Amino acid sequence: MLSMKSRYIVFKEPFKVSIEEEELRDIGPHEVLVKTRCTLISTGTELTAYSGQFPEASRWADYVKYPFRPGYCNVGEVVEVGSHVKEFEVGDRVASLGGHAEYVIVPERELIKIPDEVSDEEAVFHTIAAGVMNSVRLASVSLGDFVVVAGLGLLGQMAVMFSRLCGAFPVVAVDLADFRLKLAEKSGAVFTINAGREVVYEKVRELSEGRMADVVFEVTGNPSVIPEAIKLVRKLGKLIILSSPRGPSTLDFHDEINAPSRIIIGTHFTSQPEVETLHFPWTRRRNTELFFNLLKFKVIDISHLVTHRFKWYEVEKVYSELWRDRTRFLGVILYFR
Repeated sequence: MLSMKSRYIVFKEPFKVSIEEEELRDIGPHEVLVKTRCTLISTGTELTAYSGQFPEASRWADYVKYPFRPGYCNVGEVVEVGSHVKEFEVGDRVASLGGHAEYVIVPERELIKIPDEVSDEEAVFHTIAAGVMNSVRLASVSLGDFVVVAGLGLLGQMAVMFSRLCGAFPVVAVDLADFRLKLAEKSGAVFTINAGREVVYEKVRELSEGRMADVVFEVTGNPSVIPEAIKLVRKLGKLIILSSPRGPSTLDFHDEINAPSRIIIGTHFTSQPEVETLHFPWTRRRNTELFFNLLKFKVIDISHLVTHRFKWYEVEKVYSELWRDRTRFLGVILYFR
């Protein structure tokens, strides 16, 4: 490879965004060089890293080390392949976990081809979609389940969408922002609850005719919500932690979990297996390919999730505005072309 340089976005320290430049190394025999077309901001994760507001000695503290390079929702075009790469060639449009950078070097095994029928703006949601599919699958959402989704960012919107696709009815969407509640209706929510104006527990009890929810997805990332979310779950029902809570929660395990025999399941993105097995074949690759096929065959529509588009070099303004009021934003796409 000829000498090439690439610019990338980096958080130098909390609340300080910078664009840096680096010399690209030569790719290995099983690696692919990808020129980025667009990336998606994963708001919850990236604002946590941007602000540095997480507990010391936590997994967040292990993950975010400054300088920190954000991003893991990348769509790009192959510009060079390693000598042993077999599945990809120059010109292929691909999805990867690459960050917000002009070029990314990706192992062949982590790349996924994008069908011609799927646009960049649709495909760039792949990481979020795969993670939520994994969560809905681990929750075993099934026909007729009463599902509550608390928190309507990108993860929550897709939890609504995929729960409906699995046959859940009704799906109840909960948030503080009317803007996001309106979008949740387009995602498939049957009922919406503004938690700032209504008592969520009473409303869920009314809508469920006293039965409460079979499954509740916690997607706010706010640890203080978890003790309230568990109360929405029926006996033997499930609380699904789809968010990455930023701190500890306090629960009475006897009253809220043991006595009602409720189940709590953590469904982090990284719980997707890297290798297919007979017992659990749904790897990130398979989830992503399914997501692309659902888009290709018009089974789902995610166009309403894109609310803002920016040039990638406008990032200082973008993160500042997101931090000021994230409820005005949902899908924020950075364009590198």
